[in-house]
Amino acid sequence: MKKDRKNHWETIYENKSPDEVSWTQKTPQTSLDFIHSFGLDKSAKIIDIGGGDGKLVDYLLDEGFENITVLDISAKALEKVKKRLGNKAVKVNWIVSDITEFKPQTIYDVWHDRATFHFLTKTEQVDKYISTAQIAATGFLIIGTFSEDGPTKCSGLDIKQYNGETLTSIFKDGFDKIACRKVNHTTPSGSMQNFLFCSFKRNEK
Repeated sequence: MKKDRKNHWETIYENKSPDEVSWTQKTPQTSLDFIHSFGLDKSAKIIDIGGGDGKLVDYLLDEGFENITVLDISAKALEKVKKRLGNKAVKVNWIVSDITEFKPQTIYDVWHDRATFHFLTKTEQVDKYISTAQIAATGFLIIGTFSEDGPTKCSGLDIKQYNGETLTSIFKDGFDKIACRKVNHTTPSGSMQNFLFCSFKRNEK
């Protein structure tokens, strides 16, 4: 199953351009707004879970952040970003891994995830994700998923929708909610997808 997931995403990133996939966004504004709200030093360690070939890393580098990690199940996706960044790519730590198999070697001030978590539709997958975040995320958490007003599938795969209450409940062991926000994402094809973003702060419970 894990191999099937990897093959699925490798095929997509090999055969489709950013304009052909629904998740492409020119500016990851909601993610940046949350990150800016934390009042971080530029030395803060930030990991982008399932970053794919998204542009959050571009913006963080341009803002002077020095410790950025991008994790994705697809090596091809990360190769696309490295090519786009050119010489800047050496400033980033790149990790090819299924999030359910990720064994963090460091801890992070910010754990950011836009649209990876909602692909985890089985309880054991969700539990593994949360246990990994509890180990690796010592500062802030940003989770973006499809809302209950959003799609039920993405890229041919089933997803799990969330609202603020359900997402907060899932992460309650270890993280306190700061804020949740519903936002509309316009896909390259012009359709609308409703997302839920929630930010959390690590607690000491």
